[in-house]
Amino acid sequence: MKYHSPLTSNPGLNTLPFNPCQLLDFNFLKLAAGEKYSANSGNREILAVILGGKASFTVNGSTFEKVGGRPNVFNGKPHSVYISAGAEYSIQAEGAVEIALPSAPSDETGIQPYVIAPSQVANGTWGAANFKRYFHQILTLAAQPELPARRLIVGETFTPSGNWSTYPPHKHQVDDLPRQAYHEEMYYFKVNPGDGFGICHYYNEEGEDENFTLRDNSIHMMPRGYHTVVSAPGYTTYYLWFLAGNQRIQATVDDPALGWVTKTVPMLKELGY
Repeated sequence: MKYHSPLTSNPGLNTLPFNPCQLLDFNFLKLAAGEKYSANSGNREILAVILGGKASFTVNGSTFEKVGGRPNVFNGKPHSVYISAGAEYSIQAEGAVEIALPSAPSDETGIQPYVIAPSQVANGTWGAANFKRYFHQILTLAAQPELPARRLIVGETFTPSGNWSTYPPHKHQVDDLPRQAYHEEMYYFKVNPGDGFGICHYYNEEGEDENFTLRDNSIHMMPRGYHTVVSAPGYTTYYLWFLAGNQRIQATVDDPALGWVTKTVPMLKELGY
């Protein structure tokens, strides 16, 4: 089965060419100044994450004017808008805008729409040394417990030049709390400078094992399995990560052959790495 793909970046709505996941889906919206996109969310909840630019939203009659601000994902925290299932919504561009639209099934249609401001986005670092990376938690139970959602968990990771991310590789494919929680996951990538690349390693217990090149505006779709990412020297890779499962508590299991690396993080940080 194939788990990765480049995405189109055409004006309007861009959809996945295929999708191995049962819960998660992803659309990429690109609008020029003054252009408008309207839809119904159906039986899915959506988090509209502003990648760059500004847009005004109307969701079931509630209006949020000029949401956004950062020029691109590498310059600041995001603004986001939560759109519940069963909602009529429209998005109008205030200048050129790019918006990520991850979604998941939801049976909760009564959640009122809301904006997640940059001040609500938690940030920090994971790992150390050459597997240090920077994160934004946008919609997670751990960092934003006051924000309602049915399944979606969303954040961003920035992996510096030459560094590894999501390392050690981990999985989250069965509900066995508190040890592990079942979640599908997708990574939507951007690269700075835009002609750069990184490498993903994906493997699972069914014997599938592949390395593939990530490029700007590409996606990795993971219904199961272990996964990790590395940035090519000279380039920073970004990925919007989003998950959906039976609940919103996050718990992962490291590859048992590589999990020992996690134990080195406190020592490396103490040494200034």
